[in-house]
Amino acid sequence: MSIRKQLFSILCILFLGGNVVQAGTPESGGTPNMLLPMSAYRISAPLDFCGEAVPLDNQDVRERMERELLISAWNYPQVILWMKRSGRYMPYIEKMLRENKMPDDLKYVTIAESALRNYAGSSKGAKGVWQFMEGTGTKYHLKVDDDFDERRSFFAATRAALNYLKDLYGMFGSWTLAVAAYNMGESGLQSEMLIQKVNNYYQLYLPLETQQYVFRILSAKLILSNPSRYGFHLSEKDLYSPHSVEQVEIRCPQDTPVQIIAQAAKTYFKVIKDLNPEIRGYYLPAGHHVLFVPRDAADGFQTRFEGLFSQWLVDGRANVYIVKKGDNFFSLAERFKVPIQAILAWNRITVKKKLNPGDRLIIFPNALKAPESKDK
Repeated sequence: MSIRKQLFSILCILFLGGNVVQAGTPESGGTPNMLLPMSAYRISAPLDFCGEAVPLDNQDVRERMERELLISAWNYPQVILWMKRSGRYMPYIEKMLRENKMPDDLKYVTIAESALRNYAGSSKGAKGVWQFMEGTGTKYHLKVDDDFDERRSFFAATRAALNYLKDLYGMFGSWTLAVAAYNMGESGLQSEMLIQKVNNYYQLYLPLETQQYVFRILSAKLILSNPSRYGFHLSEKDLYSPHSVEQVEIRCPQDTPVQIIAQAAKTYFKVIKDLNPEIRGYYLPAGHHVLFVPRDAADGFQTRFEGLFSQWLVDGRANVYIVKKGDNFFSLAERFKVPIQAILAWNRITVKKKLNPGDRLIIFPNALKAPESKDK
């Protein structure tokens, strides 16, 4: 971008009274080769969140709303990803909101929280599309332990989030306050309301993140409800489709490698982990589980799983190594020509474990072949 264009863009940000807003280059997040009229960013009443009016006649409210809209709309690649991911996830959220008789606007909370990313995480420890903290997640029946973290399960977390939001609405009597409490915690919001003697989100002095939060949600609503107004033009074929999956039931007699599940589903380890992001690590614990697999792999899955599991047990018994005096992970990795991390994963241990003579380790030979070079 030329210096003249950079200065022009900066002036447009500082002085919104200009005639046009020039979006930047793809690298800067702007719409390439496009001049948007200022009217595209001019927000006019009525605007509401879940049927609750946004007081745009209040100059402070209007400024906060314009700020978040500009920041969101000018991040061109990010909005494109919002739109693409919406094709995969929003239909289910909309369906669940209808079934629970909850406002459709609540679907935009996921944009503000995670941009619809299952693996999103915050510095405070929140996880998943709905960014649940561990304590709140377990309160709403999400399993969080060494084997599973259902905060990363889109379906389980969506059900939990809607129940939490319903409870917050019952507590505050306002969806705007409910989502503010979702962001900062109900006790924190209640305290501020009592101390300030104010029960209106737009008039409360709150932590900066929460002061911006509702406006981030509203900016997502404005952009995704009318993307062409802001220079975004995607067709339906550009959107990511929902995964074509089916649920299967699995009974694991003992801790079972996820790779066995992948083989039974005629797919890859990565696919099983992506379809079931709540699985932590390389193993499913003993017990009954319900997982997603590619739809065309569900038929005959159980038979394939039982055969592969039996063979894995046989292979494991055939590849047991008895630890001898002087052995350590480095010497074993060198002897068997396998990475230390693989030995740790096969045996569900860490490198901090002290090896003692007589310990039994499963160590499979390195059966991977290096890809053949095409340059011959």
